[in-house]
Amino acid sequence: MSLPIQQLSPDLCVAPQLDPAAMQLAAEAGFKSVINNRPDHEGGAEQPTSAQIEAAARAAGLEYVHLPVNPSVQTPEEIARFGELLQTLPKPVLAFCRSGGRCTRLFRAATGG
Repeated sequence: MSLPIQQLSPDLCVAPQLDPAAMQLAAEAGFKSVINNRPDHEGGAEQPTSAQIEAAARAAGLEYVHLPVNPSVQTPEEIARFGELLQTLPKPVLAFCRSGGRCTRLFRAATGG
């Protein structure tokens, strides 16, 4: 299994929905932190919960933050928090949501990129 990632900057890659098993792969790929931008249960019962992913991330030695955002609208507060996380979390960072799209929008809004 490989990680379906897209690099947006030297310190940030984004991905579609990741499962707990992907956290070990992320650590092996050199990531230091993970941001989950997907609300729990957004994708139904088959979507892993943030708690499940966090446990796997921590077991793999990764920092983990759950910043759930609406797929349609990101608030100024969410954008600011995402930008803050990009500054403070150990790098490189892997962010994910359903498709990677909202992570990309958050990055662009937070950084002007």
